[in-house]
Amino acid sequence: MMSSAPPPEPPAGAGDDDMESARAAASEYALLAVSDPETEAEPAATSLIPGSAPTYVSYLVTSVRRGDPAQRRHAVRRRFRDFVTLADRLAEAFRGYFVPPRPDKNTVESQVMQKDEFVAQRRAALERYLWRLAEHPAIGPSDELRVFLQAEGKMPLPGSTDVASRMLDGAARLPRQLIAGEEAVAAPQDVVQPAKGGRDLLRIFKELKQSVVTDWGGVKPPLVEEDREFLEKKEKLQEWEQQLTGPGFESRSPRIAQARAEALVKAQQDMGETMGALGLAFVRLTKLETEEAMYDSQRIRAADSRRVATAAVKASRACRDLNAQTVKYLDTLHEHLSIMLSVHTAFSDRASALLTVQTLMSDLASLQSRIEKLEAASSKIFGGDRARIRKVEELRETIRATEDAKFCALREYERIKENNRSELQLLDRERKEDILVMLKGFVTSQAAYAEKIVDGWETVAEETSGYSRGTNNTPSYMD
Repeated sequence: MMSSAPPPEPPAGAGDDDMESARAAASEYALLAVSDPETEAEPAATSLIPGSAPTYVSYLVTSVRRGDPAQRRHAVRRRFRDFVTLADRLAEAFRGYFVPPRPDKNTVESQVMQKDEFVAQRRAALERYLWRLAEHPAIGPSDELRVFLQAEGKMPLPGSTDVASRMLDGAARLPRQLIAGEEAVAAPQDVVQPAKGGRDLLRIFKELKQSVVTDWGGVKPPLVEEDREFLEKKEKLQEWEQQLTGPGFESRSPRIAQARAEALVKAQQDMGETMGALGLAFVRLTKLETEEAMYDSQRIRAADSRRVATAAVKASRACRDLNAQTVKYLDTLHEHLSIMLSVHTAFSDRASALLTVQTLMSDLASLQSRIEKLEAASSKIFGGDRARIRKVEELRETIRATEDAKFCALREYERIKENNRSELQLLDRERKEDILVMLKGFVTSQAAYAEKIVDGWETVAEETSGYSRGTNNTPSYMD
């Protein structure tokens, strides 16, 4: 459905800090929202017991494209399976890019958590996922994302065939490939996708053989990764990931950033709870002193206890607020750790494309060697061997097809390399910006709340300053 009403302000999912807001403002969309979860019955689902048919949760996905003169609002219903299909299509169409990872299915959490709480968390995660896609300079304006957000009805992108079906299809084709030579050479449109799909088992076996020969046989492949700049950046990213996810709490180990951040959050939470418990204890003491007060000194102590209780409660609230701010800023570490999943996938795309090129080049060398042997054998026979000559012509035809496939595979490899290069530059820039914003916000919030807590206790110290002027630490007015 569509409407021309002006869009509301971007939701919180667009980014809470200035850096994320700037990226959202530069995206293709002025509004992206996931809301209104509804439980629906599976289509064509039947059950012998009324009310026990399988169900799923769908979400209302609302979007408004930036720069649309009519400010049309598109609203479509999507289920989690549709988000999975979108992620699969983006992985195929944007090989070599750091495609933001989709939220996990979290089957265990869906069974342990309350349904409403689980649905609320998934809704927020899906909305953030869409914003990350929209903020990506290549994926944001893509047709895949536009169709997902605007096409009404069921998700128009076809779902991926399951792995078992692809493997069965590939197993059925394998005998014909080995015996009859049917489609022994991968088609140019197939080599631009990884062999892991399973439809072409012969290609999988060839690439596995090439990988084993290269890694274990010590044979140098016809083409190797020679981009030193890429290899250096890849190594630095691995070190960065280790800094985030390194082992335990060894005092000299610097590779524990995320663990230290979690420990800080836990310590601040404990401080807030302790301050709250202290405030409650002084509230009870104040009540006891007030109820049983017979002398002015008891009433004075009760008033002082009330001041301490108030300051402790305020300090507890400040600690809770500070902890929320700390989680907000230090969550940047978790965000960049999740980005590393996309980085590994993009690098895997690059390695897979290189392996495809290496395999095709090895196939060409093997075919050429076979031709030379057949020609040498045929030349020893007067008038030539017609069977060998015919086989040579068939091999030359196979070489031409393999050359075409190699050209497409090499072009795909170069495209993925360029995508890696641009994404590494973007990631490096965004990481520096995010870390700077994180540190600035973290330090500012720590200083502000520390000052607030100190001011509260200084006020208590001034109000009870009479204790320091008295004899034996008792106020002069209690002598």
